[in-house]
Amino acid sequence: MNPPSQAPSHSRLKQVESAEALRWQSFYADRTRPVPFFGTDPDENLVEWVETMRIRPGVALDIGCGNGRNAIYLAKNEFVTSGVDLSEQAIAWANEQSAISNADVHWVCGSIFDHPLAPGSVDLVYDSGCFHHLAPHQRCRYAELVTQALKPGGHVGLVCFTPEGGSDCTDEQVYENGSVGGGMGYSDDALREFWSEYLTVTELRRMHEAVAGSRKFGRNFQWAMLASAKPA
Repeated sequence: MNPPSQAPSHSRLKQVESAEALRWQSFYADRTRPVPFFGTDPDENLVEWVETMRIRPGVALDIGCGNGRNAIYLAKNEFVTSGVDLSEQAIAWANEQSAISNADVHWVCGSIFDHPLAPGSVDLVYDSGCFHHLAPHQRCRYAELVTQALKPGGHVGLVCFTPEGGSDCTDEQVYENGSVGGGMGYSDDALREFWSEYLTVTELRRMHEAVAGSRKFGRNFQWAMLASAKPA
């Protein structure tokens, strides 16, 4: 996560942000595409953390919620849940899925940067695939937003690409290319070092590959990280 040797111009920063936002507007248009996370199964690590009571019911926010599979799981497990996503099509799909599942979830279409959270208002922030699509200059702002939103003892759950799962471009190349590509890959050391500035990282492992019939989602080219708010 080394910053570019020369600070990108404001227009270059906005170009990268706009490219990523535009990408998601059409991503969910065809629900029949063979996209692994287009199913209804929640992340295996999320299920594990809930079932072992590593995280307990409370107020939860799913950032980059997509079709709502993880938010719906949380709502059905006694969390007061909201989900936010840039894509109107994703939110429409999530609305349909929550109605089918009879799950009470509050859906918001937009960027988490445009919908700031009240400080100390959330017990769990869950992010399955948002962080690795952020441009380098957005990382710290995102981490600060998430950290400030946590209640004392709150948690952040994160799923993001390993180096082989994401693009291998450097931060500098993101601005040269005008895009984060298909999502940036992080080493475990880089991920732990970055998030430890804001939170106490309590678990960082590869996701377990999904087993047929398990009703859980998992791909071993992604990290699963659980972190908790630092004591005041």
